[in-house]
Amino acid sequence: MSLIIAIRQDIQCVFERDPAARSFFEIATIYPGVHALIWYRIANRLWHANWRYGARFLSWFARFLTNVDIHPGATIGKRLFIDHGAGVVIGETAEVGDGVTLYHGVTLGGTTWNKGKRHPTLDDNVIVGAGAKILGAVRIGCNAKVGANSVVVGNVPSGATVVGVPGSIVRRKDKVSYLDPHGIDLNHHLIPDPVSDAIACLIKRVETLEAALNEEKDDDCDVCDAADVCEPDADLLREAANA
Repeated sequence: MSLIIAIRQDIQCVFERDPAARSFFEIATIYPGVHALIWYRIANRLWHANWRYGARFLSWFARFLTNVDIHPGATIGKRLFIDHGAGVVIGETAEVGDGVTLYHGVTLGGTTWNKGKRHPTLDDNVIVGAGAKILGAVRIGCNAKVGANSVVVGNVPSGATVVGVPGSIVRRKDKVSYLDPHGIDLNHHLIPDPVSDAIACLIKRVETLEAALNEEKDDDCDVCDAADVCEPDADLLREAANA
């Protein structure tokens, strides 16, 4: 793919994923995420032509201008959207598929000082929420979502949603029902809350147990629903006293 076509696709995808975008000129001139990608795509070509210092210098210059740090050796597919851009870091051996969305503060980082594959792989159409960290040579499957401020250190299957520190899978397969007109689901905030789900389950269980106790006793307690606890059987008290 030519450089011009790749840059044009990077700009065009902003219209699909940012309702604030109003014109091609506006995106091309004031969107730091787009600027970072333009510099990256130039530096990446220099990197593969073995002009390593020139590639690294362009990468440094792009970070100075945009606050987005993309190593020129990273592999990035088509239509990457870096929203806001501030604080995004993409390491040397990271691989990013087509149609991926990264929000501000995302890190695709390594966990070892050894050379070789040490950064994450993001398959197509992955969404990574603000402040999330994906560390190590892990794979995030197609259409997966990473919740904001999560720390992911393991593989995530396709279509799953992961949240928390460390990241835990809270939804195995997402039924996409919030697509925008371009067929893209950007509702990364609509994720399960495992803590509230567990509390709700416990409350439901307590209600079930209390209902079962109420069915077994003859009269109701005026103080609370746990009559068998606060009003022990008289025969049991006499046995305890004679023991």
